[in-house]
Amino acid sequence: MREAAFVKQNKNKWETFEKVLENNIQISPDRLTQLYIELTDHLSYAQTFYPSSTTVKYLNNLAARAHLKLYKTQKESKNKLLNFYLKEFPLFFYQYQKELFIAFLVFLFFGVIGAYSAATNTDFVRLILGDAYVNMTLDNIANNDPMAVYKQMEEVDMFLGITINNIKVALYAFVAGVFYGIGTLYILMQNAIMLGSFQYFFYEQGLLWESARTIWIHGTIEISVIIIAGCAGLVLGKGLLFPKTYTRLYSFTRAVKDGLKIVVSTIPFFIIAGFLEGFVTRHTEMTDTMAIIIIATSLGLILFYYVFYPKYLHQQSIKKLQQK
Repeated sequence: MREAAFVKQNKNKWETFEKVLENNIQISPDRLTQLYIELTDHLSYAQTFYPSSTTVKYLNNLAARAHLKLYKTQKESKNKLLNFYLKEFPLFFYQYQKELFIAFLVFLFFGVIGAYSAATNTDFVRLILGDAYVNMTLDNIANNDPMAVYKQMEEVDMFLGITINNIKVALYAFVAGVFYGIGTLYILMQNAIMLGSFQYFFYEQGLLWESARTIWIHGTIEISVIIIAGCAGLVLGKGLLFPKTYTRLYSFTRAVKDGLKIVVSTIPFFIIAGFLEGFVTRHTEMTDTMAIIIIATSLGLILFYYVFYPKYLHQQSIKKLQQK
């Protein structure tokens, strides 16, 4: 059977099962079991005859979600939040690796643009960061304490202020996706250009390493999670632009739910970043070795949770499905 004919023949069943999973639709146990068995049969058939097709990827994803829904151990209410972060979300997030990569590339591109603009226009840094900040930093450099800005507030006040502000930025990046993703791209651009020009400013002052080893203690998680929030906004924009076989309203509703899950996943990481910025970054006397360990651990945590762990859980779910 041709792949197109196979998809046309079974598409309605897949969409029905997908809506059941996403909206917790109540159907008879017999009907639910029938849909699940048919799904696994279709997955096996597609893997045999269309191994590299998008159909296999779609059915793999749907089967993994079905496995999570039908076979996960029922938790007590006190464990639901833990289960969300440790299993439900990482497995769910596997389907949005492409959007995450796009958000990363957009941020990287505009970060380079920010650094290049600062290098070619002497007024650019002041335009982006403001005269007050630049003048204050130059004074700090003259006083042999270029990172003094991180010591101006009390630890707890700085921790709370930074954490709340970063969560707001994440929410803005997500909600801005309602403008077909353009708003999200704009927020990513803003933050990336600011970062690129900021780092070039310290490079120009001969303090690139001093600034990087200090700023990225908290910035590794902070910037990474802003990119992840940008991914949530792109998911929202994609749901509006490309409804596929769904109605645009249903696609949008689904995208809102998925994007919110991604944003919620970032909250613990923003708390960690806020803690580091409020309590750790201010210790500029810290050794390079300790700073590198914190930065490397932060990067490893982000990559593990948002890239490698989702892939691992997805593969494990597919293996379990194929064994049933």
